[in-house]
Formats: sequence, structure tokens, C-alpha cells
Amino acid sequence: MRNTAKITTAVLAAGALTLGLSACGSDKDAASDTSGPLVVAASPVPHAEILNFVKDNLAEKAGLDLEVKEFTDYVTPNTATEDGSVGANFFQTQPYLDDFNKKNGTHIVSVVDVHLEPLGLYSHKVKKADELKSGATIAIPNDTVNEGRALQLLAANGLLTLKDGVGTSATPADITDNPKKLTFKELEAAQTPRSLDDVDAAVVNGNYAIEADLKPAKDALVLEEAKDNPNSNLLAVKEGQEDDPRVKKLADLLTSPEVKKYIEDTYAGSVLPAF
Repeated sequence: MRNTAKITTAVLAAGALTLGLSACGSDKDAASDTSGPLVVAASPVPHAEILNFVKDNLAEKAGLDLEVKEFTDYVTPNTATEDGSVGANFFQTQPYLDDFNKKNGTHIVSVVDVHLEPLGLYSHKVKKADELKSGATIAIPNDTVNEGRALQLLAANGLLTLKDGVGTSATPADITDNPKKLTFKELEAAQTPRSLDDVDAAVVNGNYAIEADLKPAKDALVLEEAKDNPNSNLLAVKEGQEDDPRVKKLADLLTSPEVKKYIEDTYAGSVLPAF
């Protein structure tokens, strides 16, 4: 059975903020002790599920001792990786990681792309995006990259127009044309699916959609295209840990045919292999 350690986000987040990005105070932490298990911080769905598939089915044969810790926010996994509380994390995209490093002075680097979770627009009130009424309120993630992705998704489907070149740094201030006079409610990404009863629609990250029993391939009014999408979710470590033999083993397992089949069979198009 799974041996996943679930961590209370509020407690860890408070601890991370208190400690800042300082080292753990131990000469041997989860990152530096390569003789111990590789501790990986992950969002519950699908990241921890994929890791637990590896742990239960592939790791022992590969000689990898793997421990999975679940986090429900997008901050603590990186601060824990930076301070050595965990040896790696699996929850984020490259644009998000780049933005996080820039804003927080962290030194997290990508090891390998694993899968794509298409961002989608969902609603409990309309069946099609063009049914949204004038003045409708749309919940969007409030972190820089996911907010930009959300607005790009709406722009790609004709609901608004953005300034040229803003990319994933787009904010509502970059909207140049808003024919439906949409208004935006900026929320922590994890809160967007919970807002669906209070807003007209919400743009939800794939992992949080799945956790909320939404089926992106079926339930989304509009969904990100997978082709040429730069937002694959990746395995990441603190710079300098890329050559850890445990990390190399995990990277190989996460991009194995067995994991590709698991993703395809389990998520039915809501999560897509990126390798």
C-alpha cells in the first residue's frame, strides 16, 4: 500500500516563512544524504499518484528508495527543496519555476519534463463559453504564471484580447479588448475550483480540476492545446543535485513506458505524457 506522508500546508507554509530560505540546521538533510531515501515533494493529484505508481511498481527493481510528501500549495515544495527538507519536487512548470526563482532568490532547476495538465475554463452555470453573459465574473489563479496562462486561454478562445508579447506574464491590466466586459476574481490556484458556485466560471489548473472531480477532457468549456505547450510539469531539484544517482533513477522511471501507459490509462486525456 502507499506510504505517503500528508503534510498540513498551513503548518509547513508558516514554518517556511519563518525559516525563510535558510538551511535546515542539520549537516545531513534530505537532499545531501544520498544514502537515504529520495524525499520528493508533490501535489496530490496527479503528481503524488504518479510517484506512488513508481514507488509501488518500479522503484524497488531500480534500487530506488522513494518517499513521497504531499503539499497542497505552490510555494512550500520549492522552499523545502531549497532548504534541503526534501530532495526534489514534482508539481510545477518551467515558466512558474523561472518566475519563482527570480522572485525568491531560489536555485531550483529542472531535471526532466513528465506530463502536461491542460488548464481549463469550467462553469456550473453555462455549458459553453459563448453563453457567458456580459459582466460575468471569472475566477483566475493569482500567481504570475498561471494568471497569465489563464488569460492566454481566454484570449485564444476569443473571450478577450491581450497586448502583443505579454505571454504568461499577462495580467488583467494587459487586456486591450473585453467585449463581454468580463470581471476577474483573482484567487490562489487551489481555491479556483471551490469558487465555481460563487462565480460564473473559473480557470482551473489541471491537477486541482482532477482533485475536484472535474474531468478536463470532458467538463472544460475550453482547454489548453497540448501541441507546442511550454507548460509541462517537471521533476526539479536544487541546483547541484542534478547528478544525485537517486534523482537520475527517478527521472528515468518517470519517463519510462510504464509511466506513460499509467498516465494514459488513468487520466484519459486529462493528463498527457510530455515525453
